[in-house]
Amino acid sequence: MKTWLKTGIVVLISTFLLIAMTACSQKESKVRVAEVTRSIFYTPQYVAIEKGFFKDEGLNVELTTAWGGDKTMTTLLADGADIALVGSETSIYVYAQGASDPVINFAGLTKTDGTFLVSREKIDNFDWDMLKGSTFLGQRKGGMPQMVGEFVLKKHGIDPHADLELIQNIEFANIASAFGSGTGDYVQLFEPTASIMEKEGKGHIVASFGEESGEVPYTSFMAKESYIAKNEEIVEKFVRALYKAQKWVDENSAKDIAKVVQPFFEDSDLATLEVVVDRYKSQGSFAKEMKITKEGWDNLQAIMEEAGELPKKVDYEKLVNTKIVDKVMK
Repeated sequence: MKTWLKTGIVVLISTFLLIAMTACSQKESKVRVAEVTRSIFYTPQYVAIEKGFFKDEGLNVELTTAWGGDKTMTTLLADGADIALVGSETSIYVYAQGASDPVINFAGLTKTDGTFLVSREKIDNFDWDMLKGSTFLGQRKGGMPQMVGEFVLKKHGIDPHADLELIQNIEFANIASAFGSGTGDYVQLFEPTASIMEKEGKGHIVASFGEESGEVPYTSFMAKESYIAKNEEIVEKFVRALYKAQKWVDENSAKDIAKVVQPFFEDSDLATLEVVVDRYKSQGSFAKEMKITKEGWDNLQAIMEEAGELPKKVDYEKLVNTKIVDKVMK
């Protein structure tokens, strides 16, 4: 065989192998994420998807909405998801039940409550005492929104089980429609539902539970301890993408952020999304540092204990892993 032909074949084979190796190295790792609900409260997550931050890290994130903390945790435990975005209290419930593979909180997405108090009637000078004697449509018993709601009411001298009629037996996904149909004088809602209610003239935002409750690891990314152990590199890439998104959200205007996340909220107009994003940014809801602090963890358990929902106190180090966030932040 002629020398030039041999050289050509070698070059061709080498090129083919290089392309194959590059393709393999660029293969994305699939990560299944189950979120507890669809809310602008989780803006940094949607930014990470839309801006391609996950793809930049070689991750193909498949996002599903479970509509409720119990359903989200069930999905995670049944291996229907790799990572869950849900209230940190759910990891405590699982641990208290004696789980052999505990669920570990490895990154915070939000650090305040994300709900708002909506009244049926327009109130110019709202005072928390106005809730006394009213019918309050709350969130699911045992969930973080309801516990924070009760915590804030008690902070203002209101006994949620004696000073008002508390309704909390309505499915999470149906709370807004129940209020819209005439149930309750007040309701506790996430955004953008609260603002949509206000725009439609069905309610009026009068207070923020997030501003009232203080710092708490309200919504966190978590996974089984075994998953993190086997996929630490993937989890690190996941956190790195989220950190880029948190930074981008912190540095950009509410209007620009609203444009990016709008595909996730097709029923909401851009102006409403902008108002809501600005509201969450202004009250410091987005956990741009992403580290779940011991102070926040202790506050979480204090709120749970106050609501009578803390099955047992769990040490911070048992269910919180800060190593990955620390590494990414460095």
